[in-house]
Amino acid sequence: SGQVKMSDNLFTLMIIPRRKSAVTKISLSGKVVRCLLVGSLLAVLLTLYIVYDYAGIKRDRAELTHLRQQTALQAKEINSLALKIDEFSDRMEEFRQFDQKIRILAKSQTGKGQKVPLGIGGPSSEQIRLKEMLDQDSEKLVAGMYKSIGQLSKDADEREHSFRELLKFLQEQKSRLAATPSIWPVRGWVTSEFGPRENPFSSGVEFHKGIDIATRMGKEVVVTGDGLVIDASYNAADGNMVKIDHGYGIATSYLHLSKTAVQKGIRVKRGTVIGYVGDTGRSTGAHLHYSVFVNDVPVNPRKYLK
Repeated sequence: SGQVKMSDNLFTLMIIPRRKSAVTKISLSGKVVRCLLVGSLLAVLLTLYIVYDYAGIKRDRAELTHLRQQTALQAKEINSLALKIDEFSDRMEEFRQFDQKIRILAKSQTGKGQKVPLGIGGPSSEQIRLKEMLDQDSEKLVAGMYKSIGQLSKDADEREHSFRELLKFLQEQKSRLAATPSIWPVRGWVTSEFGPRENPFSSGVEFHKGIDIATRMGKEVVVTGDGLVIDASYNAADGNMVKIDHGYGIATSYLHLSKTAVQKGIRVKRGTVIGYVGDTGRSTGAHLHYSVFVNDVPVNPRKYLK
């Protein structure tokens, strides 16, 4: 055990052992005691700081390990994204080539007078191949990705506009094909062709503006293409007749009907019954006179019959 006695500015430390032995006395001045106390306090503070700093170092090391793992994962994801951007670039090129193939096919299927739109855009010489930059600095790769995405966005806008233009053209072609006369209005045998012929009602030669198809009385007559009924009436020469405007400068007429089945002003689809074979007007027997007009000029219907 120990005791401390203070006399004036002198501190005496007495160490008394439990067993009977001499008492040890240590005398210290007040200045020395104060220095020892301050030193002890500093030692405690230094120990606490070292413990706190060590704990911070361990925490930083754990966080650094986590950040390194996260950075490696992000680098892997960036590389994967770069490869996907390259795949998208390849797909955009496939779409461009597909666009051109459709236009070439459409051009081969349309008439000489039909103009096929040329299309928009082409392969970009500025397009970056990101797979070639995977081993380079990550900042350069990310910058290349931004630039590539910008170019692809522009290409996608151009391709969308091109496809819309092509779709509009194909829809117009579909409408034109649907409106073009292309089937027989009635089945029978042609008794008089298009062109000059002997006048059956008087001597001399006349120009026959259509073809005469002989068949049984009352047989259904169908319209040969989509269009608008612009006339459904009777006159002494043509008898009961129907005239259809198909648009695109094309019209057809059906004469000598026994009766009509449509009225002026209605729209009809190819194959719609518009009347029945008859012998009305200036006629020599049951038949249908069928004519095709292009810009009001009669043309040979044989060109349109399948």
